[in-house]
Amino acid sequence: MEKIKVMTVFGTRPEAIKMAPLVHALEQSEYTESIVCVTAQHREMLDQVMEIFDIHPQYDLDIMEKSQTLATITEKSLHGLDGVLAEAKPDLVLVHGDTSTTFAGALAAFYHKIPVGHVEAGLRTYDKYSPFPEEVNRRLVGQIASLHFAPTVRNRENLAREQITDGVVVCGNTVVDAIHLTVKPDFAFRDEQLKTLDFGSSRVVLVTAHRRENYGEPMENICRAIARLSERYPDVHFVYPVHLSPYVRETAQKFLGGNSRIHLIHPLMVDEMHNLMARCYLIMTDSGGLQEEAPSLGKPVLVLRRETERPEAVEAGTVKLAGVEEEEIFRLACELFDDPAAYQKMAHAVNPYGDGATCGRIVQQIAYYFGRTGQAPAPFVPKG
Repeated sequence: MEKIKVMTVFGTRPEAIKMAPLVHALEQSEYTESIVCVTAQHREMLDQVMEIFDIHPQYDLDIMEKSQTLATITEKSLHGLDGVLAEAKPDLVLVHGDTSTTFAGALAAFYHKIPVGHVEAGLRTYDKYSPFPEEVNRRLVGQIASLHFAPTVRNRENLAREQITDGVVVCGNTVVDAIHLTVKPDFAFRDEQLKTLDFGSSRVVLVTAHRRENYGEPMENICRAIARLSERYPDVHFVYPVHLSPYVRETAQKFLGGNSRIHLIHPLMVDEMHNLMARCYLIMTDSGGLQEEAPSLGKPVLVLRRETERPEAVEAGTVKLAGVEEEEIFRLACELFDDPAAYQKMAHAVNPYGDGATCGRIVQQIAYYFGRTGQAPAPFVPKG
């Protein structure tokens, strides 16, 4: 039987992390032929992930340019994909999440009348400017896609509110599959500052903050809260892999530079990041992906945003929405440092995002959609 030609399209580091285990699952399936196309919306950080997961794209649009804008990313991706799709002629295009690459990939496939599968479908804040531009990107892809791989029941319900009910499967999140590949008890860090940390005698806090909507006063508030926490807790070390954005780097250095217990380091490769998460005490982040990864590792998360499109973790108790005001961030962090019971309650909450079998469900649904099997996958149900 002829294999289904499935093209995965992605361009950023977070997309690559979440699509990597799916690429491997497609390569190993008897039903599918895997084709990988990267836009390289992020170049260096994307390449690091590809190396870790040993993925070799057949197509690389290499669109990244200095001071790129959302418009240039979308235009160059759409134009490049037009030629790629005409040449490769896939049966299905898979896009992930909510980046500009995601939207361009779905739109290009639509123009070629190729079905689209949306991995990590159904996330919503219902505020089109937060996160920006991600909220609108994912809503638009939802209108284009034929297959919707929703991580949770809540995501499926969001789609149903928009009259999207066909081709929807609740399958968990692929990032849990990725963590199963990267976290190892004997992992050795390559970063020189991480090598010096004693995770046994010190509490280590992982910090990430980079979102566009947090530029300005919110980012400054986050940094001020971290500086105050460092003064109050001499046993705590903060590790902040600083995004390559010039604004983020300048702000972090201005408010947090020169402190021996606040380690401003370069962005980490995915295996180092996952293993740092596994060994740290607490995570403070405005990242979406880390909210999904942390529950698999038993780590409490303070989300440095005003809202989250991942309310399942808040309801399960693994995540608290800290917002972007200095006093509230400081207060919630102090609670987790000072109250062991509050900390343990978050650390041992049920993981609502996956069981490591998400990619298998996606491949099975693709095979079912194309009539290669008569059995649709059973939906993911969190245990506990």
